[in-house]
Amino acid sequence: MAQFTVNPRRFDPYKNFKFRVKWDGRYVAGVSKVTGLKRTTEPVKHRDGGDASTDRKSPGRTSYEAITLDRGITHDTEFEKWANKVWNYGSGLGAEVSLKDFRKDITIEVYNEAGQLVLAYNVFRCWVSEFQALPDLDANANAVALEHIKLENEGWERDYAVAEPAEPSFTEPA
Repeated sequence: MAQFTVNPRRFDPYKNFKFRVKWDGRYVAGVSKVTGLKRTTEPVKHRDGGDASTDRKSPGRTSYEAITLDRGITHDTEFEKWANKVWNYGSGLGAEVSLKDFRKDITIEVYNEAGQLVLAYNVFRCWVSEFQALPDLDANANAVALEHIKLENEGWERDYAVAEPAEPSFTEPA
């Protein structure tokens, strides 16, 4: 595991509005929202035969919550292409699922206010469990039409190779 050097001048936490998502080695255009990374480990209760009535607890199975990606609808078909690898209507018997490549690893990158990469998480063996091609349409609304995919996954880890960058500073003209 990498050693961290802490910037003694940075007191502000990173913001949640500068990020990018990457899969298949390319950044995905227009992602406007990513739900949080969350894992839960079930407690397993047990007790020794000689214990009066005290439960002990130890860690059991760990599960990872699905991640949802939202983005404005454009002519980019990356969400739909991936969703169609899980199940494709009308593709014929025995060809509904692309077993070879319906799973992907993705990377979620977080940037500071200056646009420098500060955090990255790798999410493993993702597949699309839900795809919304169109939102509710409303002629009286004034909003961007969003599509979304829900990604089941088998775990994630922080990329410790991403180090805290040196923060830029503006110098005043002489």
